[in-house]
Amino acid sequence: MPIMLNSILIEAGLNVADVRLLRHKDRRAARGRTPYELLRDNPKQFDIYQSMQSENNRPKLEGRYWASFLGMPTEETLFIGLYAVGGRRPLEQDIPHPHMDGVAKAGSYDLYDLMLEKALGDLIGKLFIEWGPSKRAWVQRADRRNKPITELRTSFKEPDFPGFLEFVKALSELDKLPKGWTTALQSCSGVYLLTCPKTKEQYVGSATGGEGFWGRWQDYAQTGHGGNLGLKSREPSDYQVSILEVAGTASTREDIIGMEERWKSKLQSKEMGLNR
Repeated sequence: MPIMLNSILIEAGLNVADVRLLRHKDRRAARGRTPYELLRDNPKQFDIYQSMQSENNRPKLEGRYWASFLGMPTEETLFIGLYAVGGRRPLEQDIPHPHMDGVAKAGSYDLYDLMLEKALGDLIGKLFIEWGPSKRAWVQRADRRNKPITELRTSFKEPDFPGFLEFVKALSELDKLPKGWTTALQSCSGVYLLTCPKTKEQYVGSATGGEGFWGRWQDYAQTGHGGNLGLKSREPSDYQVSILEVAGTASTREDIIGMEERWKSKLQSKEMGLNR
């Protein structure tokens, strides 16, 4: 039988009727500015994001405490702190949205005074819960929605990079990768493979720029074709990306192009695939 979140809240001396559960994962977020990325890379901006709430959310957010959780790129739900709600006041001046383009207009949002509590501080970044199927219901009452604890880790750690030749993801998943994975993919150049999920046709390409595989794949994510003639002639698709060969540090651009041509020949991607 799983341990339930409310038993931990009660043990910490909290009345569960006073606690609101918040799960931060925002579909409106711009690239690189999801709640997960804000908390990881710019905690002050995350604090603004969490404390600035629409007036429409007032009824849901009424409570003495917020138990805050983060929707992870893996879809897990991670505990990030228990906050005491000190009060609420209108936003007094226009400020840029932390998580997306545009400006939050004065008077159109509430600003909550939040204080991170010491209670449950030892569980921050370690406790995972099962949020349930209603992930759009990002604010819930603890006394009505008790959550099972799925995992308690000794420390927070992003998943290890699987290795270049083991890496396989869809283009749409690239922005959700852990930072360590992004750094690894930026550090190396070489030959990659795109596979169309609809037709299973393949495209062989090479990454020779300053941001390695990551930078080249961002071209596809942004344009749908990366400037390639064969892909331009097709409907946009969420191509699967993988790595065929990593170039050595001494490899020149010409060396990598030669590697690319060998793979095109091996896979016959000009005759049967999307290379032109």
